[in-house]
Amino acid sequence: MLSKIPINLKKIEGEKMDQEILRAAVIAELDAINLYEQMAAMTDNDNLKKILLDVAKEEKTHVGEFETMLLKLDAEQVEELKAGEKEVDEMIK
Repeated sequence: MLSKIPINLKKIEGEKMDQEILRAAVIAELDAINLYEQMAAMTDNDNLKKILLDVAKEEKTHVGEFETMLLKLDAEQVEELKAGEKEVDEMIK
């Protein structure tokens, strides 16, 4: 993983552990997406570009899977995502 997990997962207790694991997994997938898309932009090889972008797309699915599971475990996260969506909608009207 390119990003460093900002906390020591060994210090997390109870139900928060699964939430932190999922957040770390999302970070890893986002890093992978960025890496593959950047490499695709760098190459002139159309076949390699196609493969890199396909793998990046798969990583986006993984983000969705981990986020879906996180939202099942963290009600506060659900509410804050809704609040963020509302703020964006108000700003871009």
